[in-house]
Amino acid sequence: MGLTQKERVFTVLLGFAAVSGLVTLILILVEATNVLLPADTKFGIVVDAGSSHTSLFVYQWPADKENDTGVVSQALACQVEGQGAIPSAAGESLQGCLEEALALIPEAQHQETPMFLGATAGMRLLSQKNSSQAEDIFAAVSRVLGQSPLDFWGAELLGGQDEGAFGWITINYILGKLVKYSFSGEWIPPLDGTLVGALDMGGASTQITFVPGVPILDKSTQATFRLYGSDHSVYTHSYLCFGRDQVLSRLLAGLVQSSQGPLVRHPCYHSSYRDTLPLAPLYESPCVHAAAPADLAQNITVEGMGNPGACVSAIRGLFNFSSCSGRGDCAFNGVYQPPVRGHPSSHYYHTFHFLNLTSGQPLATVNATIWDFCQRPWKLVEASSPGQDRWLRDYCASGLYILTLLLEGYGFREETWPSIKFRKQASGMDIGWTLGYMLNLTNMTPAEAPAQWRAQSYGVWAAGLVFMVLTLAAILGAAALQLFWLQD
Repeated sequence: MGLTQKERVFTVLLGFAAVSGLVTLILILVEATNVLLPADTKFGIVVDAGSSHTSLFVYQWPADKENDTGVVSQALACQVEGQGAIPSAAGESLQGCLEEALALIPEAQHQETPMFLGATAGMRLLSQKNSSQAEDIFAAVSRVLGQSPLDFWGAELLGGQDEGAFGWITINYILGKLVKYSFSGEWIPPLDGTLVGALDMGGASTQITFVPGVPILDKSTQATFRLYGSDHSVYTHSYLCFGRDQVLSRLLAGLVQSSQGPLVRHPCYHSSYRDTLPLAPLYESPCVHAAAPADLAQNITVEGMGNPGACVSAIRGLFNFSSCSGRGDCAFNGVYQPPVRGHPSSHYYHTFHFLNLTSGQPLATVNATIWDFCQRPWKLVEASSPGQDRWLRDYCASGLYILTLLLEGYGFREETWPSIKFRKQASGMDIGWTLGYMLNLTNMTPAEAPAQWRAQSYGVWAAGLVFMVLTLAAILGAAALQLFWLQD
């Protein structure tokens, strides 16, 4: 005997109620599981306190690491207002960037997000000059940053070797040299000979780091670390006082010493350039070894010559090339260096970008462009570069200095010059030591193990549940409708 009309309607309603209840139950389970699952993303903050700038970077990486190392990406790069190794307000000027970072990172993860401040060559110089002042600055910075809800690990003075090694990690990671994800879903370790070198220059120091093709004989220049399950050994050396700002100061101090009277003729400044400068600040840096005049309170008048040949001669005087005479494993100043190998990536970007020399031009073109720029009268330089920064007068000197350092110092030649890439960023991330530090730091950050009872990620698992619910609803709905239309 068939069902009555009332019984058929009741059966349909009962079927949909069962489906609705099942959907609700599964959604509750999904939400509860979501609460219990570990966070999918970890965060870390690195503050780069250099001699000419201070920057704050926020990095993020999946909680499930690859071979004990997080796959890190840059989430925020914030330039701190002001200038100098450590902000004069001892950390207060970091507040704006810190607030941006706190807004980006979920509040529930603030207390577990590590924050590190690293001071580089500028603070190394201050430590040499006045160690108590450097300690006071670190204490003040730690006090300010320690009051944030983040996990502040402290302020630290990075050694030159660390700065170079972390910079090498950064560029090789960004270029996909340390680890790659294949189409088959596997992580591929680096191939021999594919790793690139790193050339970095700040305001107070410059670094060179690469994997040599021969054993490293001087172990003090060797850095080793393990990333993505692979061990790495690189040559790295940092030259303190050979950063851009310190070289320019040393160059001017040498010209002051050799000049007669308060007028200083500067071959690296453009012709018709003229300015009056205070003398005392020039001799405040430990890098300036030239004898100071008796009266430091006086001013000097600097007049440009626009003579690139004389400029190169003056720059060469800042190097000690004779200490490496006859040695094939020496750069300058008696420093051990095996032959340069690989395709180095340079952080000398700002100078070469201003000179439009970041497109892989041959060495002859680079050299001719810089010499032509140096010989332009100052008025023409000002007119062609309106609104440029305060370094406009120094691009000639810094360009010729970079050429001298790379060719006569590090040993690059015309045939190896095209291998150098002048970059500021790669793949949307800044080149510098901070990302390399964070990558190395994630080796010490424990990964959260994925739930053992599900093979797929949470997103795939949740999608599967939704698919099951919809399928079951369709089956029950079709059955109910068929029953509804069933005749006696």
